Amino acid sequence: MSITNLQQTLLKKIETGLQEIDLPSDPVTLYGPYRYALTVGGKRIRPMLSLLACGLCDGDIEEAMPAALAIEILHNFTLVHDDIMDRADKRRGQDSVFKKWNENVAILSGDVMFADAYRKLNYYGHSDAYSKEEYAAMHEVFVKTIITVCEGQALDMEFVDRDFVTHQDYIEMISGKTAALLSGALQMGAIAAHTTAGKREQLAELGYEMGIAFQIQDDLLDATADPEKFGKRPGGDIFEGKKTYLTILALERADAQQSTLIQDILDDENPKAEQVDQVLSIMKELNILNDVAREIDQHYQKAYQLLKKFRTSEYQQELEKLLIFLQNRDH
Repeated sequence: MSITNLQQTLLKKIETGLQEIDLPSDPVTLYGPYRYALTVGGKRIRPMLSLLACGLCDGDIEEAMPAALAIEILHNFTLVHDDIMDRADKRRGQDSVFKKWNENVAILSGDVMFADAYRKLNYYGHSDAYSKEEYAAMHEVFVKTIITVCEGQALDMEFVDRDFVTHQDYIEMISGKTAALLSGALQMGAIAAHTTAGKREQLAELGYEMGIAFQIQDDLLDATADPEKFGKRPGGDIFEGKKTYLTILALERADAQQSTLIQDILDDENPKAEQVDQVLSIMKELNILNDVAREIDQHYQKAYQLLKKFRTSEYQQELEKLLIFLQNRDH
């Protein structure tokens, strides 16, 4: 996806805003990891969505900057704490905060990121341009987003030890863990534009459809993508014994013999390549791959339809380009 002039402008605003966050120099072990977490990369999709939503609703995108920074800091806070829970040494190809410092430092620096993200929203309480109701709405969306993300993470952790997970359970989990931040980012940008509750609801739904499609698509790409582009071998999630949308659907549709085989391979700590290929073959036989591809397309189509309800503008076109890029990605 070639970068457009508008995207370049918005990304520059976001990066400048993140760099200009005024943090104390001491304690070094509190604020050093905070700065580090924001500088190790990332696509900045969530703050970009806040700015695009504001422009889409005819607002001044400068007014959405505090909301955009808040959602990006919150996102990075979740990554810092996720890495602790997952015992992950790497994040975006760099040492995680947990690895570079230690667990206690990562917990505490994550906590201050969470608080600072919330503090960014004070702008809307101090500005005469925003009503008390709009300020309250901004906080309500932010809090709901946080709680929903936590619920999604909790479900994801529970699924590891749960014997039976339905595909509806999985959708509920990714609605929290993946889609909630996208939905919240869009809603907060809309509030910054003083738009109607109806438009905010449309953008909230768009974010959820986008997030669900993105996560299920990741699961499908794991099974079908070119390993050179995707960065890992086909069936990587099966090798790791993960419960994904594909394996859950396969277990739901499989007969007793197939189900036992799939479960045994998922439970195996070191499955062989030919065993993983067996699971992929069963998925093809049960038409899982084609059906999941169709379902992903349906979620993207719902997102397109919601976007079409807004007047044509450079912001609408930019969001549409983003959706097209995500839908057509191969890694």
